[in-house]
Amino acid sequence: MVKGLFAITGDGVYNLAHSWEFVMPTSRDPRPDLFTASGTGRKAEVPLAERMRPREFADFVGQDELVGPDRPLRKAIESDRLASVIFWGPPGSGKTTLAHLVARHTKAHFVSFSAVTGGIPELREIINSAEHRLALQQQKTVLLVDEIHRFNKAQQDAFLPHVERGTVILVGATTENPSFEVISPLLSRSLLVVLKPLTDEALGQILDRALTDSEVGLGQLKARLSPEARRRLVAFSNGDARALLTAVEFVVTQAPVGADGTRFIDEALLTVALNRQALRYDKSGEEHYNVISAYIKSLRDSDPNGALYWLARMLEGGEDPKFIARRMVIFASEDIGNADPLALILATSVAQAVQFVGLPEAQINLAHGTTYLASRPKDNASYVGLLEALEDAKTHGNLGIPLHLRNAVTSLMKGLGYGQGYRYVHDDPQAKAEQTHLPKPLEGRQYYRPKPQQ
Repeated sequence: MVKGLFAITGDGVYNLAHSWEFVMPTSRDPRPDLFTASGTGRKAEVPLAERMRPREFADFVGQDELVGPDRPLRKAIESDRLASVIFWGPPGSGKTTLAHLVARHTKAHFVSFSAVTGGIPELREIINSAEHRLALQQQKTVLLVDEIHRFNKAQQDAFLPHVERGTVILVGATTENPSFEVISPLLSRSLLVVLKPLTDEALGQILDRALTDSEVGLGQLKARLSPEARRRLVAFSNGDARALLTAVEFVVTQAPVGADGTRFIDEALLTVALNRQALRYDKSGEEHYNVISAYIKSLRDSDPNGALYWLARMLEGGEDPKFIARRMVIFASEDIGNADPLALILATSVAQAVQFVGLPEAQINLAHGTTYLASRPKDNASYVGLLEALEDAKTHGNLGIPLHLRNAVTSLMKGLGYGQGYRYVHDDPQAKAEQTHLPKPLEGRQYYRPKPQQ
């Protein structure tokens, strides 16, 4: 069994420790989709987002870098040779659909489990059944765990021996950064597949198909969107196909039928139907980075008003408060530093308060920390000094440690001059200023240059 932390990007599948790529051979399992409704058609009461879920790769829109023709992930799924995998991406980006495609192409027994609605006792039953199935039928089990980040670290440990032995092939889906929410041993035994928020172009394709497909879509309702209404619907979904399809289903079914039997939807009708203006924000795409950048720059420029606004945007958009708190802790050392050493203490306290209190009250703690950090003097001398020292370390390599700074542990070391000439500062206060602490080629370097205090 090959171990290590892997990641799948648009360029291939990589072992992050050893930087190699692999490509799977292609075959196809023609068995019917396990998620197709029984009978000749889909039931009308099934939500549009579920009815429109792609059942073939040809219908899967928006993640071509991962599952386009000849991509390693697609080949692995189609050939039923996928190892344990973590799908990480924002809501509506295709994580569950990919899991359905795994189910369609695997010869293993497929079990779906939600960390939101299920518990550890149910999971134990699934594992026990998988062990018996493997022992008696030599059939593996593919276990889909949706919202895997909902399990705490101890609960995630329960997967390890079964993934290690191959009793189950784990397919985890999460909207949260696995680096923070999934334990390292589980990550090291899994492929990490990073899905991006869907582009407006991909969402437009999904919308058009939903409006024209008469079998599982809304084609029989003869709906037409004005160009502006179409643009608004795509923007409303914030890269989330499920949100898009849920919104369009509601809007179309509520739209009045014209004399010619069509349902025309313009921007005014759309605004009334949706009853709100959506904030464009997703927790892992470009807007995520744009908003946090605006927040940090407002703090750095000592503008508490701007910082509070961008904080509100993140909170209203559903950003993880722990992510905001982590950035505040980094900012306290990077941008304030020794200009106010209490900033790091306060930022760390805010991070602890967010963990302890939780939303919505933790918003108050975040606002407290935000206004404090924005109002304090700024000094990045510690950070700049570190960067310069790192550059010297890379440029000059392993420079020799001055003999007087070395520790003379043995008589041989003493004979070689280790520790000779070192002046103990508590016995000789002048030693602090007079003896050098840098390798000879770097003597005189001044990495730390604090700003004068007002």
